[in-house]
Order: sequence, then C-alpha cells, then structure tokens
Amino acid sequence: MNIMVVGAGVSGLTSAIALAEAGFDVGVVSERTPRATTSAVAGASWGPHMVDDPRVARWARVGWEAFTRLAGIEDSAVRMVSGIEADPAEDAIPEWAQEVPGFRVCDPGEAPPEYHSAWRYTIPLIDMPRYLDHLVARATTAGVGIEWARVESLGEVSGDVVVNCTGLGAAELLGDPALRPVRGQMVVTPNPGLSEFFLGNAIGTDLTVIFPHSDHLVLGGTGVDRASTEWDEAVERAIMRRCARIDSRIADLPVIGRRVGLRPVRGGVRLERDSHDPRVIHNYGHGGSGVTLSWGCAADVLAMVTAMVSD
Repeated sequence: MNIMVVGAGVSGLTSAIALAEAGFDVGVVSERTPRATTSAVAGASWGPHMVDDPRVARWARVGWEAFTRLAGIEDSAVRMVSGIEADPAEDAIPEWAQEVPGFRVCDPGEAPPEYHSAWRYTIPLIDMPRYLDHLVARATTAGVGIEWARVESLGEVSGDVVVNCTGLGAAELLGDPALRPVRGQMVVTPNPGLSEFFLGNAIGTDLTVIFPHSDHLVLGGTGVDRASTEWDEAVERAIMRRCARIDSRIADLPVIGRRVGLRPVRGGVRLERDSHDPRVIHNYGHGGSGVTLSWGCAADVLAMVTAMVSD
C-alpha cells in the first residue's frame, strides 16, 4: 500500500514516520520545507493549549511518552526543562498538569501578582527548527521520500491513501469554514544563562513566554485572531517588557531572530476519514498544540491505515 502525506510540518512528518516505521511505503509532498512551516516558529513545549477536543488527553499522553524518550537521544532537540506556568484565573491548574513529574503549586511570590494560579513542573521543551531537521532525518532513514510541490487538490495526489496534514492550508484546500488563523509572534535572543521556562497564559491576547534553549531564548507571545504575518514592532517591544519583568537579564538582550506564525485553530482537531473520498485521512486543526499532539494523532492515523488494510 502506497501512502502520500500532504504537508511537511510537525504533524505531516510525524505521521509519515509512524507509517513508514510500521512498514508502509510512504511519501511526503509539501509546498513548504519544514523550516518554512508554522511548526518551525513554535516555542515549543509539551502541553495541550488552544484546542478543544475530548481526545486531547489521550493524544497528549502518547506525546509525553514520545518526547520523554526523545529527550534521551542526542541531537533530537528535545530536553526536559523545569519551570513555571501561570494563569490569571483562580483555580486554573489543569488536571493533566497535576500528573506531570515535579508538579507543585507555586508559593506566593513565585509568579507576578496578576497571575492567580501558578504551578511548577518539568516538561519536554523542543527547539523546533532543529527538531524538524531531526524528523526529516528520521523520516529519510525510514525510507520516506519527500517532494516539494504545491497541491491544488487532494484528488490530484497519487497514492492508495492520502493523509492531509496541511494545517491552516486546509481552509483553502478544502474550504473548511471552522478553521481560523490565530497569530503568534515570538522574539529570539541570546540566552544569558536562563535554565527554567516561564509560561504566563493569556491576559487578554498577550502571553508571556520564556523558553530557554541551549544558546538562545524564544520569547513571546500573542494569541490574536489575525491572518497577518507582518512583523509588529510594538508587539516586539511589549514582549520584551513582559519577559523582562519575569527576569531582568532579558531587558537589554539583542534580538537575533523574529518569528511569526498562524496557528490553525478549529475548535477541535479533524482526525477522520473523508466521507466523500475514503482514501483520504484528515489530520489538521491542532491549534496551539500541534507539537504536543503530533505523536498521538500519528498513532491514530496509523491505526486507521491498518484498519483500511484489514477491510
């Protein structure tokens, strides 16, 4: 059975790997290289955010197992990092967070006063550009061929099975009215020695994100319903101010990178066989949790394909 995956972001590459490592003949077709996809601009950390779907807990658990294994592999770009997540609402600690190693409720003063819930834990932190390189190498080793081409219609894609991992592109490709772009803007600076993350959930549309990687910080962020990927200098200054409140060492750091991406928010992941074309499996609409859910959703794609073989 020949399978073609459309899209080379984290969902597409992970789905291709799961299928190829299970013995299927798999190819990937994508207009954009992995480092040019929305996946490349993510922070990124494990944790289900900006997605409303009852299947999320199961997918996230599969992701946890995969990323904790990857954290033990050199050059995977995944590390286990401790830090604080905070929320402006009272009693906002999610159940899944309480199951994570190292979880504890923060003491008074550990987070700024505008956050009324704060907790500490240890989670996988992923350096996305490098992680995508890792996925490409792993896919290639598994025998996946990758073709760079624009897909105008899923009907034109050859293959016994077509897996649609086009993210926000599904809005144009399929005319899915449920998809909407939620803009994220991140600033990259040198890392002056920070070893812990901080994730302040939205106050209005503003997030406060500090993700420390080996030689750089990824700082953010925003969650605005807006389709523009133009850089916003005012947003950059606001991000730097918010992050410097958390750690004063950030205040005078030079900006060495700027990232803007559009999260494919849908109100629920579309992971199902197409009712009109049964050879098509859809896997998109992961909101701000594409990385977290990638391995769990890929496992479900594999299960669907395996069932198709048995039919």
